[in-house]
Amino acid sequence: MSAVVVVTALCSCGSDFLDKVPSGEYTAETYYSSDDAVLKGTEPLYNRAWFDFNRRAIVGMGSYRANDAWNPYVSAEFAKFQVTALTEDMALAWSSLYNVVTLSNATLANLEAYCTEDVTESVKQAAIGECYLMRGWAYFYLLRGWGANILFEDNQSMVENPIRPLNPESDVLKFIIRDFRRAAELLPETGTDHHPCKYAAKAALAKALLAQSGWDADSKGDHDRNTETLAEVISLCDEVINSGKYSLMADYEDLFKAQNNDNEETILAMRWADPNSGEWGAMNALYSDLAFSEVTDVNVWGGSLTASVDMLDLYNEDPDEAAHRLHGTFFTPGSYYDYILMADGGYTYNHNWAQNKKGVLGTKADVSPCNLAQMASPLNTYIQRLADVYLIKAEAILGNNESTSDGEALAAFNAVRDRAGVHPYTSITLDDIIRERRIEFCMEYFNWWDMVTWYRWKPQTMLQFFNYKQHRAWETREGDVLLNSDGTLSYRAVFPGNNAWYLFDENGYVLWSDCLRAGENDNTVVQTEAQGYDYATLRDQLLNDKGSDYQPIVLSEANIFMAYPESDVIQNYYFNEDPQPYDFGDDE
Repeated sequence: MSAVVVVTALCSCGSDFLDKVPSGEYTAETYYSSDDAVLKGTEPLYNRAWFDFNRRAIVGMGSYRANDAWNPYVSAEFAKFQVTALTEDMALAWSSLYNVVTLSNATLANLEAYCTEDVTESVKQAAIGECYLMRGWAYFYLLRGWGANILFEDNQSMVENPIRPLNPESDVLKFIIRDFRRAAELLPETGTDHHPCKYAAKAALAKALLAQSGWDADSKGDHDRNTETLAEVISLCDEVINSGKYSLMADYEDLFKAQNNDNEETILAMRWADPNSGEWGAMNALYSDLAFSEVTDVNVWGGSLTASVDMLDLYNEDPDEAAHRLHGTFFTPGSYYDYILMADGGYTYNHNWAQNKKGVLGTKADVSPCNLAQMASPLNTYIQRLADVYLIKAEAILGNNESTSDGEALAAFNAVRDRAGVHPYTSITLDDIIRERRIEFCMEYFNWWDMVTWYRWKPQTMLQFFNYKQHRAWETREGDVLLNSDGTLSYRAVFPGNNAWYLFDENGYVLWSDCLRAGENDNTVVQTEAQGYDYATLRDQLLNDKGSDYQPIVLSEANIFMAYPESDVIQNYYFNEDPQPYDFGDDE
């Protein structure tokens, strides 16, 4: 590729990343003539290349599939596991992730071929490291989304021979780990102008190695992780944690304010164009899907995005969650925010619902000095933050054990809980780690990707979890959530079926999560748990009585990974054949 992508008029609130662009017309042959130009040449890897992945699909893929929340009108096919080869957002995400691969390859080739002697060698090597880091992350998403993928490092060869076989999951993971290792060797000790340092690559490598330690695409049963690989994961996590480059933010909610972009907890993020720049294709277009009109002054349509009842159950296990992580993730009855609608003295959520909060910033005035517009949020999209590394360390120490009371594991695990203002654990299990991750990263588009990693390690355990421990696509609507005096939330759910419906007993009383109430519009308590009310038993009995009207969402080996886009399958017959090994050349 002879042309270089030059970003114009882009910025991230509060920094000069992407806002100083060399002037003039350039080709690759003439562009790489200064350190500043080299730095700018990598910056489209943080926005444009990811745009169609981040624009909508990332929510459905990373959060709806994990059962964090859902919207019955936008991307519901991800929550219902009804994604097909024709699903548009899926195909856009696939193409976008390969755009990251292609742009990484192009930039790598250009850096090697066209950097002049005026470019400092350390700057050139750091830029090359960034390309490996971002290409590795793109393939990491592709692996956990689709399984086998097409690996390539040379764009021109791909143009000349686009019909090539898929490569097996084990090779894709090996490729990812190789890219992250290269990035760790090339990136500097300290990043420049928000460009990542070597510890961002080490954090990514720890996550990929944790996946590799148990990843087996051929195993139908639970199996052990590789202990030598786990030992390296722990060592890498310690390097990142002890590097002094990152720290947990004191206030969980502060992580999701645009004024705090590039905070001390950020390891790597997509960094978007200023919403007022007019740079469609480089802006964070999610805002209108996430927010609702009552809390902002830009055009939005995300009001039906609500917490899953599964997540409400988790929050209810520890009412202290309401003060921090729940408050920062979902609006719930009576919750107050002094940083939303500040001109009116703040905002109190006066609805009996649980609408999405995370990523909802308020009005244009609320985000100042950042800017806000329709389908243009100033908020970075996290790829990895330090809390992830703490929980990776805890999981690696747990290893193949049923539980652990190891001091290092507990210190890492409880560091995340301490910041959240909830009590520490004295021992942890995999179930504890799954729960902690779900709450910590809910609606950050992370959770499904981790669930796929666990599935490739413990397929039987995770299918049991998906199908019997989670309540999928059971929604709450306005009027269906009540705040209790102890800080817990009661809810009644609309259950999936040929027609959505509430559950009533034989007397016409409505089943709520913690009590029986008098009617659909009468919340008088008829029977409590202390009086013998058993929600789970009654619910299951009534669902069984519904027979064919009840349509549970069932996860299986057939739908954990998404279908490949139909257009790719039609053009490339290899998609219907078994994957073939990748030629790693001298790296074998």
